Amino acid sequence: MKKALIIGISGQDGSYLAKLLLEKGYDVHGTSRDAQLNTFNNLTKLGIIDQLELHSMSTVDFRSVLQVIKQVEPDEIYNLSGQSSVGLSFEQPVETFDSITVGTINLLEAIRFSGSAIKFYNAGSSECYGNTQQPADENTSFNPRSPYAAAKAAAFWIVSNYREAYNIFACSGILFNHESPLRPERFVTQKVISAAVRIGNGSKEKLKLGNLNIVRDWGWAPEYMNAIYLMMQLDTPKDFVIATGESHSLEEFVAETFKQLKLELNDHCIIDEKLKRPADLSVSKANPQKANNILKWQANYKMKDVIRLMIESRKKGS
Repeated sequence: MKKALIIGISGQDGSYLAKLLLEKGYDVHGTSRDAQLNTFNNLTKLGIIDQLELHSMSTVDFRSVLQVIKQVEPDEIYNLSGQSSVGLSFEQPVETFDSITVGTINLLEAIRFSGSAIKFYNAGSSECYGNTQQPADENTSFNPRSPYAAAKAAAFWIVSNYREAYNIFACSGILFNHESPLRPERFVTQKVISAAVRIGNGSKEKLKLGNLNIVRDWGWAPEYMNAIYLMMQLDTPKDFVIATGESHSLEEFVAETFKQLKLELNDHCIIDEKLKRPADLSVSKANPQKANNILKWQANYKMKDVIRLMIESRKKGS
């Protein structure tokens, strides 16, 4: 039985990854800053909270990292922790950078000190690329446009350095936007879905949004976790872009959401200039061909499917 340690297990990706690994027969351990106080709502929603062993860990505290890794002795470590909101990173740049970069290097140092053949996965981000008028692949240069993106870019190169310098199995998945019902409402997709469903149920509220012209590649989070798993089963570590290969504007996302609910978009949505970020990506496009070729992975759910699945889940919960 393989043993996996998921850093940041309480978030969307960590929860879906834990479910997947349990289904594959893993002994799954997970961490949060304070496992005693964390409610782990996502793990409870997925019905797996009693099948895991949970630990307290602060990734910015090297002693804490080393203690948990020595205690668990994992075969695989998945680093999904750190401040995950692009918008919030403009308000908390130092905390964002520390949680992502220091956390990553502490985990890699702990693996190096352990001397064990632990495989390491790092959660990269499409935000590292900046604007991509041409679909980005693994050879596209980074051009980060937010504190979050800058931190993710730094972590990517830290992982690359440890892989080359210390012969550690360390890889990064450069995931483009991936959504699910487990997204909190600070993410625009969940904000749109939640408000639209409430409006469909009779709410008189208006959906307030910032820049509707941004273009993103939106996929379905649970199947992206399978791509991560496949990356870690390779004999040689490689970095991969994980995406659907299709991009749409936020206006298209919102229009499709209201269309599926048989609502008129213009009656319920208004633009709020205060919601626009200091700097934002205009266009984000991806080329996931390498994942298709090597991992034999491709996205089965595209934007319309993601919206449908999130609406169905929201209706069940409302």
